[in-house]
Amino acid sequence: MTDRVALVLAAAVAALHLAVANRYDLFRDELYFIVCGQHPAFGYADQPPLVPFLAAGGYALGAQTWIVRLPAVFAAAALVYVVVRFSRLLGGGNGAAWIAGIAAGLAPMLMGITATLNTTTLEPLAWTLVAYGIARAAIAGDRGALVWAGVVAGLELEAKYALPLWLVALGIGIVCTPERRVLRMPQLWLGLGLAALIALPSIGWQLAHGLPFVELMRNAGDKDVAVAPIPFLLNQAFVLGPLFLPVWLAGLLAPFVWGELRPGRFLSIAFLFTACVTIVLHGKDYYLAPAYPVLFALGGVALERAVRFSALRTAYLALCVALTPLVAPLALPILAPQQLLALEGTLHLTPQAQEKADSGGGLPPLFADMLGWHDFVREVGTAYDAIPPAERARTSLLVDNYGEAAALDLYGAPYGLPPALSGHNQYYFWGTRGQTPENILRVQTHPERLRPYCTQVHVFGVTQSEYARTFENGRTIAYCRGLHPALSQLWPSLRAID
Repeated sequence: MTDRVALVLAAAVAALHLAVANRYDLFRDELYFIVCGQHPAFGYADQPPLVPFLAAGGYALGAQTWIVRLPAVFAAAALVYVVVRFSRLLGGGNGAAWIAGIAAGLAPMLMGITATLNTTTLEPLAWTLVAYGIARAAIAGDRGALVWAGVVAGLELEAKYALPLWLVALGIGIVCTPERRVLRMPQLWLGLGLAALIALPSIGWQLAHGLPFVELMRNAGDKDVAVAPIPFLLNQAFVLGPLFLPVWLAGLLAPFVWGELRPGRFLSIAFLFTACVTIVLHGKDYYLAPAYPVLFALGGVALERAVRFSALRTAYLALCVALTPLVAPLALPILAPQQLLALEGTLHLTPQAQEKADSGGGLPPLFADMLGWHDFVREVGTAYDAIPPAERARTSLLVDNYGEAAALDLYGAPYGLPPALSGHNQYYFWGTRGQTPENILRVQTHPERLRPYCTQVHVFGVTQSEYARTFENGRTIAYCRGLHPALSQLWPSLRAID
């Protein structure tokens, strides 16, 4: 049966995301994923292969930002559709469908997650589909839904490794409620088996390479900001949109006090467990975001039942939609950078820092990481061109992080740049990429650290782009002539998995 509410809302969200998909440049991680996907493998140091394959495939179709982001557009629209259908499964009517769908489509955090193609982009959709499959089996008796939920879980594990937390949380919710009957359904175990089978290639790659992702998780604490529980929770209310707070709070609480929604208690328990683990482990604010859509589905039903006057519900939703032009530029690349900074100043907004490198003002990282890359490549390319031709052929580029390296790889051809080298994440595993340089053009913050390794050091200049991340500005572009010892000997010391 056609669900017109679901289709209308999904189409509207798709149109919004597609309209801004070509704004700004590619995001730091998108650049990196494209380069990773151009080097096909069963896995990479810091992520499974699915998103790199999608990014590289999209880029190959025309090197257009909006094409690369088409999977993100789909994920945003599909999430809205699934959340509306979820509300129907829980007994909701059109009122619940509109509430749940608008919340899922316009919550700022969820919009921001699907603004770019990232490993997190598919998470809200995948987590919601897995929960929906279990709910269909428990509520509607659709045992086959457990099988396709397992397939979705396996595909998500090929996009990001965070899903096991949600699976454990759902398992705890099921065990603690009468929905534990799904544990006796063989389709559940078949689905879990399929998930493990689909995820096996990426897990195998990690095992074969010494589990670099585990190393990355251990090192995350060195760069992430540890946020206390109360500020974390207050920030959740802000980043999900204060107007949508009644929806997800109703979804969280109603199954415990309202018999009609009791079959959804396992979902609320799963959310609570996921939230507690995220807070205890000092996770970033968006780590919990994929768990909210199920609360929107529950909350839509609860508010439909609690607010009997449809005119009041309509007025509430109209207010949410009316304020979207004010909120959406904080999550999607809609405004020019100077306009966005002016808006933040007008609203007196200071986003909660998630990484220590976020300090220092300027644009939020989501937008700053889409800007400045062409400036960076031009500056490095100009310095490379200034190297005497006889030496240039024996010179390699060495940078600190995968964003810089990927930008040089993708945008460096007009400057005749060689493949970039870096010890950061997957670039470390690619090594020197067949290069045996005698000289290095190095981009780093402290050029004096080069001197012990060079016969001569010449500084060409520093990086500068008005709206780039703060730590990308003021980096020295230095030429190290006569590198010693050989880069292959120095390579292990450059390893940085974080």
